[in-house]
Amino acid sequence: MSKRNSQAAKSAARERIRAQQEAERKREKRKRATIVGVSIVAVLAIAGGVGYAVMQSNEPGAWEAAEDAKLVKPANATGENGTTVVIGKDSAKKTLKVYEDPRCPICASFEQTVGPTVEKDVKDGKYKIQFIGATFLDRNIPGEGSRNALSALGAALNVSDEAFMEYKKTLFSADFHPAEQDDKFKDDAVLLKAAAEVPALKNNDKFEKDVKDGTFDRWAIEMSKEFDDNKDGVQGTPSFVMDGKPVTAPGSKNAPSTVEDYKTAIDKALKG
Repeated sequence: MSKRNSQAAKSAARERIRAQQEAERKREKRKRATIVGVSIVAVLAIAGGVGYAVMQSNEPGAWEAAEDAKLVKPANATGENGTTVVIGKDSAKKTLKVYEDPRCPICASFEQTVGPTVEKDVKDGKYKIQFIGATFLDRNIPGEGSRNALSALGAALNVSDEAFMEYKKTLFSADFHPAEQDDKFKDDAVLLKAAAEVPALKNNDKFEKDVKDGTFDRWAIEMSKEFDDNKDGVQGTPSFVMDGKPVTAPGSKNAPSTVEDYKTAIDKALKG
């Protein structure tokens, strides 16, 4: 190879190297620009997400909003806020106040064990019952199921007394009542599935719409206040009061948990 050719070859090699280096610098520049662009988008997205989250956190939740919603009173309820729910024959001289929280497992046990006896007594005109719904378990556990189930009970009461009683029994049944820590009743689908077991509520479009729309959410809140502000000294569920006196198991301060204890307690209350 001649010296001239050797110089030309070296020059060409240097030019190729320079071109490769220039191309590499351009690639690196484009890469940095892309990274910066993506980072800016990410920062903006995070900022937007934080802003949206802050905005959302400042908006009232469904149950907070329900406190200011229009109060819709269920048919078959009386009282200033429609929170007086009395079931039974007008001829019955005495009324048993029944305090229950829809999520309460002891209430469920009572309803499954003693509920049929209470139902028969009411049908026989032995006494009426006044239902007072509590939702304190939503605060304590916490959750939404007690309020949501109470609202659905309001929708059932709007149909009829009988629908209310049947639906309450179904919600407390072994087939549908969840464990205390399980907030299943916050789901409308669960409440509607239970309602399908009640003939008056099955395929009842008005009832279903009321449950889904939360028509009686405000009523559930007002009913819960009846429990919180009760003058009977009741602090837990289930609790039973007749003529201002607690109805408890013999020798106990607790509610009866067996049919035998309940019959003894209620007979004493009716005589007293």
